[in-house]
Amino acid sequence: MIELTTGVVFLMSSLYGSGQANAQMNQVPAEAPAQTQEAATSTESSFTDSKDVMAYVKAQYASEPLLVDIARCESTFRQFDQNGQVLRGKVNNGDVGVMQINEKYHADEAVKMGMNIYTVEGNVAFGKYLYDKYGAQPWGASSPCWNAAHDDIALK
Repeated sequence: MIELTTGVVFLMSSLYGSGQANAQMNQVPAEAPAQTQEAATSTESSFTDSKDVMAYVKAQYASEPLLVDIARCESTFRQFDQNGQVLRGKVNNGDVGVMQINEKYHADEAVKMGMNIYTVEGNVAFGKYLYDKYGAQPWGASSPCWNAAHDDIALK
């Protein structure tokens, strides 16, 4: 019986991910409204692959081509990894999604604004907000990748 239970738990965690990892990823401040909490914990998306994400990013950032290049350099237009989990940064595990938004610095603010950085739509929208507020500075680490095509852009 123990072997059967262990097997079922292993199968479920393989399909749906570890509860601890997802719980940490989806933490929402207690003071957040219930509707915002629900939105901030969902990672469901209509985007099935990086081509769909790329098309969405290009459409959303049509007036800001630098943001398209930043998305390409940061995530190669991926919101999710090969296991269907939100893409996390290689250097900093707190960077998430197509725009590699850092949870530590921005998750609470995004929730307060009604944006879910764990979805393509919320991640892209918050990326635009960051760009409008700080310019390309939040993505300075990847500037060697995107800056060549945008020499006229100065980091703040």
